[in-house]
Amino acid sequence: MFLGSVLKSARRVIAATGLAALAGLAVPHAASAQSIDDILSKKKLTIGMLVDLPPFGLLDAQGKPEGYDADVAKLMGKYLGVEVEIVPVTGPNRIPYLLTNKVDALVATFGITPERAKQVQFSIPYSAIEIQLLGPKKLDVKTLDQTVGKKIAVARASTQDTALTAAVPKGATIMRFDDDATAAQAFISGQTDLLGSNNVIGAQLADANPDMGIERKIVLRSQYNGITVRRGSTDFLQWINTFLYFVKNNGELDAINQKWFKTPLGPLPTF
Repeated sequence: MFLGSVLKSARRVIAATGLAALAGLAVPHAASAQSIDDILSKKKLTIGMLVDLPPFGLLDAQGKPEGYDADVAKLMGKYLGVEVEIVPVTGPNRIPYLLTNKVDALVATFGITPERAKQVQFSIPYSAIEIQLLGPKKLDVKTLDQTVGKKIAVARASTQDTALTAAVPKGATIMRFDDDATAAQAFISGQTDLLGSNNVIGAQLADANPDMGIERKIVLRSQYNGITVRRGSTDFLQWINTFLYFVKNNGELDAINQKWFKTPLGPLPTF
């Protein structure tokens, strides 16, 4: 499914959370560590998830979150024996939602980086994507130097934003949008020359817009994604790592990957 088909419904959900996200940015001190006992005692696990990045996260016909990340979150709930509530988040408000206790954890295609680890704690990786610079076939861009004078769309505060900011030379213009769907629409509509995205969105855009001849121009980096908790939640994080180790080895995580990507789960690093 091309992400444009879920853009309108995702925007409505995201807009409804906007003011709360701003409030979260204002009170980062509200963060509190969590333990497994906290989750078990309330009998509910609240997970923040992107809903504009299919097949990792999207909204179904009834407006309910689904996708790879949703299935991982539901599997966590199954092993904990608790109800799972999925709360839609955006790239910019993921951390504020976590730090102000609006969600217990993030299963939100969140790339593991040292900078982010100053604010949150990551599990071992549960998924991976390739960060790419995408463009139409007719545009001759094979090196980063050739992006000078070009406009590049990207989702604000995303891993691809970080990768682009570090890589593109002076003279290239990075245009930041609220989410991946909006950035992709800007690229498709011709507002920008290139798009900073990932292999999943790239394949969807190419299938949905065959006349554009969308292709991978440059690979910026591989992104390994971790389940994310508040700092100090050592007990909770240990359970998540144990859970991921177990479902990787018993085939359940591979089954989720096969369901949404039609390919086996590739090797994932640990730390």
